[in-house]
Amino acid sequence: MGDIEFSHISVLAGPCIEALNVRPDGAYIDATTGGGGHSLLIAERLGPGGRLFCFDRDQEALDAARKRLAGHLEKVVFIQSNFARMAQALAELSAPRPDGILFDLGVSSYQLDNSRRGFSYKTDAPLDMRMDRGQALTAREVVNKYSQQRLRQLLWEYGEERYSGRVAAAIVRRREERPIETTLELAEIIRGALPPQALREKQHPAKRSFQAIRIEVNGELQAVEQALNDGLGLLNTGGRAAVISFHSLEDRIVKRVFAQQAKGCVCPPEFPVCVCGRKPQIKLLHKGVILPDKEEMEQNPRARSAKLRAAEKL
Repeated sequence: MGDIEFSHISVLAGPCIEALNVRPDGAYIDATTGGGGHSLLIAERLGPGGRLFCFDRDQEALDAARKRLAGHLEKVVFIQSNFARMAQALAELSAPRPDGILFDLGVSSYQLDNSRRGFSYKTDAPLDMRMDRGQALTAREVVNKYSQQRLRQLLWEYGEERYSGRVAAAIVRRREERPIETTLELAEIIRGALPPQALREKQHPAKRSFQAIRIEVNGELQAVEQALNDGLGLLNTGGRAAVISFHSLEDRIVKRVFAQQAKGCVCPPEFPVCVCGRKPQIKLLHKGVILPDKEEMEQNPRARSAKLRAAEKL
């Protein structure tokens, strides 16, 4: 399993389970199983006729979730797959239409903290950052092979890094001497590229750049939009979708997809009558987002940036 146990404190667990409104005989999907914390809360509420389909790209995550769900295995199906392939995978299994889908878009604590995986700017490891260890693209390739312009763009778009130009230039300068191989080496290059005022911020100077590279390596944002649209399309009438996001880029996508699906007519406003015939597909369960309370943020600092949006299929 690696050098630490797969522990992951489930964020916004209470509001999530409340939003999903789990029925004992229903079918549910945990699209991002991680260590299985949310999955366990769902499985505990299922009766003998209920089913839970657990997706994750990371086989180590599924192995850990299987252990955590040991008392409920007769109700659970584990599927190693990117959630963007969820509809296809469920069709291949002739699975019932789900009554609820949960997306927790955060990287698990295990992946961040496991020094072998190369996600962290705090521990030294080979530059990797793959959620699916079988894929070809790694952080090492992004850092050493992407052009300066492409690096600058992805640091700006995916990391919202104000000094993306400086960081990209510093990376290119260093790799011209020798390839950049490890996480701490990259973190030090980023730190050296930032001006003094950026180094005085609370968060680690490499946080935004590491986020950007991780999103690029795993194609995270493209997968989110497709998986959300597919998932909402799969739901039974009255079924619920709950989505936890951790940064503004993801939340923007979730907000946009929910708004599109909750909207009816898309005819131009000057049309006297509707000709598109489009009906709302979902209704939003809350106005805006649900945030962690003070107690949860104190117990689990990683919950601070979490936002929950939920919707019901019409």
